[in-house]
Amino acid sequence: MPFDAAARLLRERKDAYARLMALEMGKPLAQGAAEAEKCAAACEYYAAQADVMLAPDERKTEARDSYVRFDPLGVVLAIMPWNFPFWQVFRFAVPSLMAGNTALLKHAPNVPQCAIALAELFREAGFPEGVFQSLFVEPESVGSLIADNRVSAVTLTGSPKAGASVGEHAGRHLKRSVLELGGSDPFVVLEDADLPAAARHAAEARLINSGQSCIAAKRFIVVEKVADAFLERFGTELERHRVGDPLAPGTDIGPLARFDLRDGLHAQVEESCRRGAKLLFGGAVPAGPGAYYPVTLLTDVLPGQPAFDEETFGPVAAVMRARDERHAIELANTSSYGLGASLWTIDRARAERLAVELETGSVFVNAIVKSDTRLPFGGIKRSGYGRELSEFGMREFVNVKTVWVE
Repeated sequence: MPFDAAARLLRERKDAYARLMALEMGKPLAQGAAEAEKCAAACEYYAAQADVMLAPDERKTEARDSYVRFDPLGVVLAIMPWNFPFWQVFRFAVPSLMAGNTALLKHAPNVPQCAIALAELFREAGFPEGVFQSLFVEPESVGSLIADNRVSAVTLTGSPKAGASVGEHAGRHLKRSVLELGGSDPFVVLEDADLPAAARHAAEARLINSGQSCIAAKRFIVVEKVADAFLERFGTELERHRVGDPLAPGTDIGPLARFDLRDGLHAQVEESCRRGAKLLFGGAVPAGPGAYYPVTLLTDVLPGQPAFDEETFGPVAAVMRARDERHAIELANTSSYGLGASLWTIDRARAERLAVELETGSVFVNAIVKSDTRLPFGGIKRSGYGRELSEFGMREFVNVKTVWVE
């Protein structure tokens, strides 16, 4: 079937696709190949699970038969970002297509070759002509696309500003919408945490995709009792990661995707320091070509500083101290975002109690936040609404239809 063929093509071409990602948005080669593999696994997962997810749901009533069907809505328009140029597309497209919808992709303008490659991949995998199409249109045209009567729903991964605009257009035209709008995820370290493991995973969580990930940990909230010990280990782990040419073997962190993004990140660091944050290392724009930014560690970060209040999209880690457990949760929730949270404690009962209190779409205990096809993905507050992945994502773009038969 086409989904199996798509998975095979992704694996066969993963090195070529990784090179394409590196050239267009700076992703290191190994990470690009892993992204292609993840897309292939998503194809296989939904091919195996879709029949169960979409099966009619029988309900006991006084009718002879009553059940709920899940029927396709039609055309789903997707406005996708550059940071995971294949995975972001596959995580919307595969469940949408499996449910019987068709897909229109308006990809980020700095990854046009990825957009072309994706359309070619779906076509070569055997999907019917027109089922998946990449559109090359200006951002100003998105509103008219949403308004088009042939479009039934829209999904966007992007900034809160872009989400507000798309949500406004979708609401005006009564179209279903899903918005994933980024985050400023807290990484909460309590006094009983396994500090070596927490520090190691904290560096991984901050530097994934060169720090350009909505679910990258950004605010490291550490209980005062262990703050100094954690900070020392965390700094050592961060400095292990190598910044360099994304096409070179061994590179962990490539350049940022655009110079304006690099300049904006640097402005956030400088303003945070002006407002009282302490720069431990990094924080200087390097000379030479490429939108590179060094791994940067800030401490004494507080609300009111950009490193606390805003999403920092790049390799900048912000550490803040909490007096105790209560204060740590308060700081974690003091954010306009609510995508994911990572919580570190060896006490499982404590972790499950605090997971209820964290105002996010997901909580990962003693692990970094990640997207997984088996689990719903999405946020609350300014991180958006709706869910992707799992049966919850599958059912975002279907007509949940009641059938009653006397």
